[in-house]
Amino acid sequence: MKALDLFCCCGGAARGLTDAGFDVTGVDITDDHEYPYQFIHSNVFDLEPDWMRQFDLIWASPPCQAYSWGTRKGRTEKFPDLVHRTRQLLQKTAKPFIIENVIGAPVTKNLLLCGEMFGLRVLRHRIFEINGFTVLQPKHEKHKQPIDKTHSFYACVSGHGGDGYSFRLEDWQNAIGINHITKKEHLTQAVPPKYSEYIVQYYIN
Repeated sequence: MKALDLFCCCGGAARGLTDAGFDVTGVDITDDHEYPYQFIHSNVFDLEPDWMRQFDLIWASPPCQAYSWGTRKGRTEKFPDLVHRTRQLLQKTAKPFIIENVIGAPVTKNLLLCGEMFGLRVLRHRIFEINGFTVLQPKHEKHKQPIDKTHSFYACVSGHGGDGYSFRLEDWQNAIGINHITKKEHLTQAVPPKYSEYIVQYYIN
């Protein structure tokens, strides 16, 4: 099975797709994200739908800054709103697809996932528009522990006890379930691999 990972960034979603058995190709306009799989340095909107049809499944994570509370609060810059353009492009392929983004984005909310649903030490709420198959919504329980609201990581993320937050790279990697990313600013935005792995299991089965 082949999956196309659009706006792939550092490959959090791709890791989950790979764990589920997909051969993944990522596409992004920037190439500094330590992407560990086959990578194409390109503007997503320069891709031809005919070329994209060679893939069985398409994942897209368009930039979230236009919708994220953390980047909009107190900022005057206008961030690009790319969800609608992304949806239009994916619809032209007639392939099953997933669009991932933050709460507040103009994404059809077919699914909401939280790190606690998978035993992760990060909340990282994300919503998903899913076209071509159906995914069961896990129960969203009340959060069990306090978090660092800036990065959504749990207090004492390392599990070593005590007060305060851990800012160690290794603890952040373990919290989200990614070990190939070495830049913390990328870890604050990455899709936990367990999310994409969970979703595509419904496509496979």
